[in-house]
Amino acid sequence: MTKSEFIDRVAAQAGLERQQALGAVDAAIAVIESSLADGQAVTLTGFGKFHVAQRGARAGVNPRTGEAMVIDATRIPRFTAGSALKKAVRS
Repeated sequence: MTKSEFIDRVAAQAGLERQQALGAVDAAIAVIESSLADGQAVTLTGFGKFHVAQRGARAGVNPRTGEAMVIDATRIPRFTAGSALKKAVRS
């Protein structure tokens, strides 16, 4: 499903105009992004939890030269599915 299809379905389900649904979806994504950028987790009970994980530094290989290199530590977004979402997917 594309973002456009998602917005159309949100609009239909919530009884909103497409532009209102677009604004709501964009606002929700922006809030999640800014919260994660600040290091805060976003928990939507039953749906899941968006959080930031720390990936440690590790050894890697440059694919062009085959030379060993160190890949720096970084922060990455993660999502853990909630029980209601897991149940919905299983059925």
